[in-house]
Amino acid sequence: MNGIDEIMLNFSPGSLTLLNGILAIVMFSIALDLRVDDFLRILKAPRPVIAGVLSQFLLLPLVTFILVLVMQPSASIALGLILVAACPGGNISNFITHRAGGNTALSVTLTGIATLGAIVLTPVNIAFWGNLYAPSRALLQATEISPLQVAVTVAFMLVLPLCLGIWLNSTREELARKLRRPMQILSMSIFVAFIILALAANWAFFLGYAWIVAGLVFLHNGLALGTGWLTGAAFRLDSPDKRALMIETGIQNSGLGLVLIFGFFNGLGGMAIVAAFWGIWHAISGITMAMLINRAPKT
Repeated sequence: MNGIDEIMLNFSPGSLTLLNGILAIVMFSIALDLRVDDFLRILKAPRPVIAGVLSQFLLLPLVTFILVLVMQPSASIALGLILVAACPGGNISNFITHRAGGNTALSVTLTGIATLGAIVLTPVNIAFWGNLYAPSRALLQATEISPLQVAVTVAFMLVLPLCLGIWLNSTREELARKLRRPMQILSMSIFVAFIILALAANWAFFLGYAWIVAGLVFLHNGLALGTGWLTGAAFRLDSPDKRALMIETGIQNSGLGLVLIFGFFNGLGGMAIVAAFWGIWHAISGITMAMLINRAPKT
């Protein structure tokens, strides 16, 4: 193994529990924008959602695997890229979609659908694509990760608060409306602060190895954004829908990635640095992209 494959970052069990709780609160705040009717509406116009699920859970992992085969990174970096690609859309995708002039309702719905699908598709994608690359296969075999355990983690951390948020918005709409904005601001502020503190505790490792993963993360994120846009174009979606699809595919839930890395891989250095760098970079690239494309006509 390369040196980065042998590093275990500092992250206590208490910190992991706290991160689980923070991500659950973030998911709950997103779900306050959703109603059961939003999912039923998909039956009438399913094409954008089908395109989104295909882009996130099939095409992005495939593109990621091709990137890994071409670049041949070390085992933990490769598995980190695969794991991030296997996660559902990130917590800030809805905000960035709005800023980009995209279809925010589609973005929120895709976040909800992807979160539900992640129970099965995230562990399946990690196991399938990770085992196709020999170095990462050895890591998976060494950790003996259980897809069922990953599914249970995703269910309790993301799906349960998603269902609670939808229930509250459907039964107590006025209360959900009052909570929505403060909860979204508070949850994202806590999440960002937590990531900053976690990075500070491992700053020497992060600075020492971030340059190794930086180029790969830049390229990976660019491919993710491009995959989303091209998928929307292939499905002949209109511009607001394509923008939403591009951002949903390019903004991954790196927080969930970190939970899985510290929960199942003992904070393996290359994986954790990839997920942490993704968490920083996708926000920068997404907001920059939103500023640029918002000036373009919605054709």
